[in-house]
Amino acid sequence: MSSRKTVVTLWISFVFTLGVALTALHGQAQDKPAAEPAKKEIPAPKSKDGKRLFSALDTQRIRGVGAVKLSPDGRRVAYTVSEPQLDDGKEWKTVTQVWVVPAAGGAPQQVTRGEKSATQPTWSPDGKYLAFLSDREKEHEDQVWMMYSDGGEAWQATSHKGGVRSFEFSPDSKRLAFLAADQPSKEEEERKKIKDDPMVIDHDIKMNHLWLLDLDKKEEKRLTEGNFTCSDAQWSPEGTRISFTETPTPKADDDSLTDVWVVNVATGEKKKLAEGGGNSHTARWSPDGNWIAFTGSAQTSGPYQTNLFVVSASGGSPRKLTSSFALNAGTPVWSPEGKAIYFSTDTREAIEIFAADVGATGVRQITQKTGIIFLAAIGKDGKTAVGTIADSQRPSEIMRADLGSAAVERITDHNAWLKDYALGEAAVAKWKSKDGMEIEGILTKPVDYDASKKYPLILNPHGGPTGASLLGFDVTAQAFAANGYLVLQPNFRGSIGRGEKFAQANKDTWGKGDYEDCISGVQAMVDRGIADSSRLGAEGWSYGGYMTMWILTQTDMFKAVSPGAGLSNIYSMYSENDIQRYLRWFYSDKSPWDNFELYWDRSPMKYIKNVKTPAMILHGQVDTRVPIAQAQEFYRGLLERGVPVEFVVYPRENHGFTEPRHRMDRVQRYLYFFGKYLNNPPVTEPKK
Repeated sequence: MSSRKTVVTLWISFVFTLGVALTALHGQAQDKPAAEPAKKEIPAPKSKDGKRLFSALDTQRIRGVGAVKLSPDGRRVAYTVSEPQLDDGKEWKTVTQVWVVPAAGGAPQQVTRGEKSATQPTWSPDGKYLAFLSDREKEHEDQVWMMYSDGGEAWQATSHKGGVRSFEFSPDSKRLAFLAADQPSKEEEERKKIKDDPMVIDHDIKMNHLWLLDLDKKEEKRLTEGNFTCSDAQWSPEGTRISFTETPTPKADDDSLTDVWVVNVATGEKKKLAEGGGNSHTARWSPDGNWIAFTGSAQTSGPYQTNLFVVSASGGSPRKLTSSFALNAGTPVWSPEGKAIYFSTDTREAIEIFAADVGATGVRQITQKTGIIFLAAIGKDGKTAVGTIADSQRPSEIMRADLGSAAVERITDHNAWLKDYALGEAAVAKWKSKDGMEIEGILTKPVDYDASKKYPLILNPHGGPTGASLLGFDVTAQAFAANGYLVLQPNFRGSIGRGEKFAQANKDTWGKGDYEDCISGVQAMVDRGIADSSRLGAEGWSYGGYMTMWILTQTDMFKAVSPGAGLSNIYSMYSENDIQRYLRWFYSDKSPWDNFELYWDRSPMKYIKNVKTPAMILHGQVDTRVPIAQAQEFYRGLLERGVPVEFVVYPRENHGFTEPRHRMDRVQRYLYFFGKYLNNPPVTEPKK
């Protein structure tokens, strides 16, 4: 009884106190002036049909899909999805996880999770396991992790010092062949701790070598040794041999000096697959193990055609299957019965699937989707293929194709949110260059395009120069389109997708024919009445950065130009960059001290006094392909001459940017910069 009375008394006291407090608060509210009405949020910009417009922030929301692997029974597809983590107040980063989707279509499932990425999904041949690489245990040290293919927790399968670069299951699923980098000696590690670590350039290079792991015994065995580096290890079907690509060093300049070798797993004996010079790579065993298909070329520098060959697995003379084929051959994919070899490759503004019959020399085109299709694997039925597909309106997704009918179907939709957005229409455009050569490119039109109007135009030359602009999903072009720009991306001479002769057409002539191809394309859009001649801009990256620097020195037709990671002084660039062999080919196969006139004549710095157009220079601080000194030279030349110029440097970034905030900043700066000088303020971005 007494405890009950205490509870009641406390309850009455609480209610009374609460009432007094509420009365006091009410009185205070009456004494204070009414609060100002909440400010209305500025509505997000929309297209005429009410859809959202694609902003700089949206460029970083795209989920990347890739690394496709078909299960041994052909029923499931494992792949990766790279998803940006854009949390306010935190470091933005991209995390990659493994997903699985039924090959026949259906709901995909995420099978790895967490803050650490999981990459390179690989099925065991017996179908019991799904393995992947992750640095879950130690930062920046990837190891192989395995899980049961029907789900469950993953466990660490390797503990190799320094981590694993890539791996493949043996055909019996009991061993792993993996590639790993040589590690510093104990003495080197001790010296590094006390910062006694001077580097001798081109010496003491750490190579990647081939190792074997017995999964049951947990025993490692090294299979290759020597002054070379290994990549692309592939088991023979019977599990007694492994093919791999050998390169003198991991340096970018040695990328084209490759040979395919085969090592006997039991004895360690090595044998070169094919003699005769040139290069060979991407070797793939036939299903019966009797043949090896590989790609290669007789050349080792400059742009060259990559051909498809087949050779007996026991050795002999290779037979070229692409003698009458003008384009490059991609990574070979054997049909299950071993009678045909499929591959994906560039054809003008697309990447399509082609096939070569092993018993003949002809190549036939399988798909014609005018997008980007990468073939990954072919099922046991010989008809069903899987890979990725993308086009100008949709980023890459997993696709299933019928090789007989060439029908292609998307079976995932990881960027479904884009359906709420209005996107610019992209299509192939054609025009005649100054010398009459027909040039193609991609023209992206602004959202809500009106054929009766003229629009500001952005010229965007691609990098390379041995590259191409394709009809894939281009986030920067879509951000421009959302803000009312035309975007022209020319595939100037020197581009791939039109054969070796066209790819080599800018040898000794950088800034001549390729420049005219770009300028004539812009003029064609003006002449067609769709581009406003008083509002022209240009931006490009790498070779596109060179081209935009060159444009600044050669013409005043543009109102603003933004070179990114550009080459300003080809003479000094030669010694600063990491691909001298490739660069030298374009300059009569001579070094700059043996060909000063040509190197200097093709350098934008030679003509720096001609520049009057406002410029915005962008560059990664630790770029090794085009070192930042190239941007510094050009910036200093413009600054001291009084040309309006901005110079933006991105810390930690190499030639290709990886940090989401930096990538977004770059797009946003384009929109503000061109918006200012082309009288077209951005509608998707906050006021600067």
